[in-house]
Amino acid sequence: MTKATSKAVVSRTKVTNTVAYDVAEQLRTPEEMVAYLDAWLEEAPEDATGIARALGDIARAKGMTRVARDAGLSREFDKALGENGNPTFATVLKVARALGVRFHAQVA
Repeated sequence: MTKATSKAVVSRTKVTNTVAYDVAEQLRTPEEMVAYLDAWLEEAPEDATGIARALGDIARAKGMTRVARDAGLSREFDKALGENGNPTFATVLKVARALGVRFHAQVA
């Protein structure tokens, strides 16, 4: 490649600006929140971390402090629902109740 060709390639390269995506900003209605959690439960039923993270996303959309208060948990519960968290089932149930969602069983 000659210097002239090299310059032409460089001048055509575009820089892409990226913006951090936060799904919590997209969860505006209770229906959207339930659909999001339901999609996780349907598509990845064995992914406990992902499902917990989905609950955390919904909690962030509603406001962590409010959800913590409604669930009777400390504000630190968000760490349990994060990427490396490992919440107890009791915590999951309390957060679900505070978020206004219910789990139900059905035949697989």
